[in-house]
Amino acid sequence: MDKKYMKIAQDLGVSLKQIDTVLSLTAEGNTIPFIARYRKEATGNLDEVVIKSIIDLDKSLTALADRKQTVLAKIEEQGKLTDALRQAIEEAEKLADVEELYLPYKEKRRTRATIAREAGLFPLARLILQNVADLEAQAENFVAEGFATGKDCLAGAVDILVEAISEDTKLRAWVYHEITANSSLLSQLKDQAADEKRTFQIYYDFSEKVAKMQGYRTLALNRGESIGALKVSFEHNLDKMVRFFEVRFPQKNAYIAEPINQALKKKIIPAMERRVRAELTEVAEEGAIALFSENLRNLLLVPPLRGKMVLGFDPAFRTGAKLAVVDQTGKLLTTQVIHPVKPASNAQIAQAKIDLADLISQYGVEIIAIGNGTASRESEAFVAEILQDFPEVSYVIVNESGASVYSASELARYEFPDLTVEKRSAISIARRLQDPLAELVKIDPKSIGVGQYQHDVNQKKLSEGLDFVVDTVVNQVGVNVNTASPSLLAHVAGLNKTISENIVAFREENGVLTSRAQLKKVPRLGDKAFEQAAGFLRIPDAPNFLDNTGVHPESYQAVQDLFTLLGANDLAEATPQLKALNIAQTAEKINIGQETLKDIVADLLKPGRDLRDEFAAPVLRQDVLDFNDLQIGQKLEGVVRNVVDFGAFVDIGIHEDGLIHISNMSKNFIKHPSQVVSVGDLVTVWVHKLDTEREKVNLSLVAPRESH
Repeated sequence: MDKKYMKIAQDLGVSLKQIDTVLSLTAEGNTIPFIARYRKEATGNLDEVVIKSIIDLDKSLTALADRKQTVLAKIEEQGKLTDALRQAIEEAEKLADVEELYLPYKEKRRTRATIAREAGLFPLARLILQNVADLEAQAENFVAEGFATGKDCLAGAVDILVEAISEDTKLRAWVYHEITANSSLLSQLKDQAADEKRTFQIYYDFSEKVAKMQGYRTLALNRGESIGALKVSFEHNLDKMVRFFEVRFPQKNAYIAEPINQALKKKIIPAMERRVRAELTEVAEEGAIALFSENLRNLLLVPPLRGKMVLGFDPAFRTGAKLAVVDQTGKLLTTQVIHPVKPASNAQIAQAKIDLADLISQYGVEIIAIGNGTASRESEAFVAEILQDFPEVSYVIVNESGASVYSASELARYEFPDLTVEKRSAISIARRLQDPLAELVKIDPKSIGVGQYQHDVNQKKLSEGLDFVVDTVVNQVGVNVNTASPSLLAHVAGLNKTISENIVAFREENGVLTSRAQLKKVPRLGDKAFEQAAGFLRIPDAPNFLDNTGVHPESYQAVQDLFTLLGANDLAEATPQLKALNIAQTAEKINIGQETLKDIVADLLKPGRDLRDEFAAPVLRQDVLDFNDLQIGQKLEGVVRNVVDFGAFVDIGIHEDGLIHISNMSKNFIKHPSQVVSVGDLVTVWVHKLDTEREKVNLSLVAPRESH
C-alpha cells in the first residue's frame, strides 16, 4: 500500500494523508462533488479533478499490482523465477513492460520452434550460437521424427533461435526505445476516393518523428487509415538495428544471420510498432478527452439568458423551418412551420415573413435563437430582414449539436409526446439559450460538438470523462429542486435516475418543496443520499434562506452560532461584519474548519449566486454578415465555438466558423490554444486570410500591426 501511495503522491503532488483521506471517504460511499465541497479540511482543499485523479490512479495501480502477482505466480509455477526477474517485474511501471517480461514464459500455441524443441533440437541451436565447426555434420546426430536430414534439423534449430531472440526482453526493450527516440511515422495517400472532401490532404505525404508526434495528428492518421484513405508505416534506421543485434551475436556462421534477420524484421519490429502506435493512440486519446472535457465544461458554464421570451428557430431547406416560442420559464407556448428560404416559392417566403412577424408581435418575442445547422446562413439573413421592423428584438446563433439526438430521445417523447421530432428540436434550441446547462444535460455529452475525433477515441473513457464534467458543473452551479428536470437532478451528487424521478413525482403530488428537510420524505432518498445531495439542491423561496445557498444542512447550527457571535438576528445585520470577518479566529470560536467557514461566508454574502454569472453572456445580433463583406485586417467580435489542438473555431456571424490557428493566437509562444481561449469566450479577432473558393476564413487574435 505504501508503495502505491508513494507513486500516487509523486505523480499528483499530493500528500500520503490526502490520498488516504480521499480513498477512505470514497470507500464510505461519499461522492467526488461532496468530498470536494464539504470535506475540504479533511482533504486539504483538493478539487474534483485531483480527487478523481487519486481514485483513478489508485484503481490502475491496483490493477497493475494484481497483474504482477498473477505473472509472478505463473513464472514461479514453472520454476523459472529468479531474483532479478522478480525485481524487474515488481519495479515495472507499465502494464506493457510487465507483459514484455512475461512473454518468454507465457503459454503459447504450438509453433515450429515448439516442435523442434520437442524433437530435441535445442542443443543444436546452442551449437550454432557457439559457432562450432562442421555444423552440418553435427546436425546429422539430431535426426528424429519430422526432421529426416541434418538440413531439416538445422532449419528446426534456426526456428528455435528465431523464437528465442524475438522473446529476448533486453533486445525488445532496445528496439522499442530506438523506435520511440529515432524512428518516424509516415503516411501516404492510399485511395483518393475514400477521402472525397480531401480532409486528410496534409497527410498524403507526411513524415514526423515518433518522439514529436502530436495527439491530433495521431488520431488523424488513425482515422485516415481506418477509412482506407491513408497508408501508415514506420521509417527505421534498420542498419543501426541490425548492427546492434550482430554485436550481441558475434558468431559468424551461415546459420546465425537468418535467425537475427527473421527475429528482428518479422517479430520484434512489428511487435514494437504495434506497441508504439497503441501508446501514441492512448496519449492522443487522453489529450482529446481532456480537451473535449474542458470545452464541454466551458459550454455548460455559458450564462443563462434569464427572463426572456425566446423563439427557437430550427432551419431547413426543403422541409421548412420549425419554430417554437417558449416563455421565460422555458414553457412551450406554440409551434409553427414556415418556409423562409429556397427552394420555397416566393409566395411561401412572403407568407413566412408574415407568420414570423405575427409570432414576434403576438407573444412579445425578445430573442430569436437560430440553430447553426443546415440552412442556418440563409435563415439568419431572413430573420435579420424581419428584425428591421422590430428594433427591440435580437437574434443569436445557437450551437445545435445534439439537438436532433435529444429530439428523437425517449425523454423528448415523454416531454412532448404530441410533437414531431423537428418541433422538439426547435424547443431544445430555444431552451438551450435560456439555460444551456439544464438543456444540455438531456443530451449524451458525446453528441455535443466541442471535441476533435471524439468518435475515434475509447468510448468508455470518453463517456466517463464527460459524465464527470457534467456532474462537476451541475454540482458547482447548484440545482433548483422545484424546477429541475429528472435529467438535471440525476447529475446531483448522491442522486440517480430513480430518485430524481421520485423527487419530480413528489413535488407534482405535494406541491413545491419549501425546505431541504422535506427531501427526506421522497421515496428511496435515504440518509446517505440526503447527505450527499442536500447542499447542491436549492429552494429559492424557502422560509430558511440557507436552503437557497451552498451551505450544507450539517452546518446550519454553525451559521446560527456565527450570527450569535456577531450579535446579528438576520443576514442583513450580519453582512457588514461578514465582509470584515477574521476567518481563523472566528473558525476557532465556533469550532468549525477554516475552509468550511470561508465557503459559508461566501454563500452568505451572495445567497442564491450562480457561478455562471461570472462568464460572458452570448453575443446578440440584429444584422447579418456575409463572407463577401469580409476584408483582410477587418476587426470583428465573435464567440469561441470549439477549441482543438491546432487552434480554435470562432462564430463571427457567417455560415462557417472562422479558424484561429495556434500560430495566430499570441505574440508569445504558447503550447496549446486552451492557454488563450475557451469555448463560450467572447473574443475580438482580425481577418487574417480569406479562401474565396471554399469560403474559409482564417482569423487572428493579434491585431495586424502587432503581427510578426
